[in-house]
Amino acid sequence: MTRLTIGELAKQSNVNIATVRYYEKRGLIAKPPRTESGYRMFSHNAVTEIKMVKHAQELGFTLEEIKKILSIYRVEDYFPTKELYQISKEKIIEIDEKVAQLKNLKSLLENAMKNTASELPDPKESCPLLKKLSDRRNE
Repeated sequence: MTRLTIGELAKQSNVNIATVRYYEKRGLIAKPPRTESGYRMFSHNAVTEIKMVKHAQELGFTLEEIKKILSIYRVEDYFPTKELYQISKEKIIEIDEKVAQLKNLKSLLENAMKNTASELPDPKESCPLLKKLSDRRNE
């Protein structure tokens, strides 16, 4: 079976070489064997795993969450329904919290936009956005 150099892996995975090194350092992809001259030689499965990492990141998973998912993916005769259910449940709770924060931000911005352009500029002290952000900073 042919192996891939780090450059070939990066190209096929559509990431840069630094990303491959970072994923290897973080344990997201396995440390590959090296040639006598020290070149890393990755399996073709590393392409799939890197693409999974990128897709999971796009969906909002952290690298630690992705690491757990990949560890489950790698075990062939293991069907971790409960673990995947728990990971999904935790992610849903996190998403709900972010949605609530975004709704709050939207409301704050809408309130700040209620003033007409002729009423602007308000003093900084009365700007709802700056007030909210400075209050948050002091928590």
